[in-house]
Amino acid sequence: MGSVVIAVDVGGTVTKGALVDPSGMVVHAQRRPTEAARGPDAVRETIVGTALDLAAIARARDLTPVACGVVVPAVIDEDTGIVVFSANLGLRDVPLRDEVARRTGLPTLLGHDVRAAATAEARSGAGTGVRRMLFLALGTGIAAAFALDGTVDPGAHGASGEIGHVAIRSGPHALPCACGGHGCLERYASASAVAAAYATEPSPAGAASSTVDAQEVLRRALAGEQHAAGVWADTVAALADGLLIGIAVHDPQLVVLGGGLAQAGDHLLVPLAKQLTRRRTFHQLPDLAVARFGDEAGCYGAALLARDALARDAGAALSGPA
Repeated sequence: MGSVVIAVDVGGTVTKGALVDPSGMVVHAQRRPTEAARGPDAVRETIVGTALDLAAIARARDLTPVACGVVVPAVIDEDTGIVVFSANLGLRDVPLRDEVARRTGLPTLLGHDVRAAATAEARSGAGTGVRRMLFLALGTGIAAAFALDGTVDPGAHGASGEIGHVAIRSGPHALPCACGGHGCLERYASASAVAAAYATEPSPAGAASSTVDAQEVLRRALAGEQHAAGVWADTVAALADGLLIGIAVHDPQLVVLGGGLAQAGDHLLVPLAKQLTRRRTFHQLPDLAVARFGDEAGCYGAALLARDALARDAGAALSGPA
């Protein structure tokens, strides 16, 4: 009977789960809606339910689940395993690590989704061998993580890398953000922002704009639709404004773009590089790359956390009682 770890990557829209074997191979993957619109209790049940489902699937396949890693888009106290605050999920002061551990009976670690994804990319993904890497996740929201020699620091209060809540627009027309601020980067350059911007005008094709996601907006832009092309150009410009702040602060060799929006590939990288070049002054611009693990980077990072949970418990057993 082989062993696997459970990896749960909670997004603002979709929660991804995976079973990962000791070699790092995903032997099972699944997705389900996060149900954030139904409130924080529904989100907690989605997270725990995903972990329990994966444990059951593992056992049905004659595999032994040995640990669980959960990553969340939130301010995380990694020492206590508490979700301090998540604007996208509506969670505040939730002892999620202990709840998942209690319900699954498995050693569990809780981490930040983007920092975990950055760790995966830095260790064995697009950032392999790069000393200074900035990872930017472009999904329902936006967040970043800076890796130095493969290590990502969570910050003094578990809130490092929250570049999505840097204000890039100001004035009376700056869009309000769920964090309480106005003009935040993720209100202009996230996948949800693309869909929202497109919905501000009726679709020329006569379809309901509100049902069009970012991927479809890009498809329409490439097909020559002017409104979609304008939305995409504005998105890239806003992203360049925010990213240049991260570049100025961290001076990375490489910026790795992950999350659903990064799946646009060169349709994002090429215009983004042009916009950065137009904006820079003294900055040395880094190379740009798409995450090797795609939008599964968070799951790979969660699996690494699960392995860390095993090592933590093994170390505690070896040291004995205090």
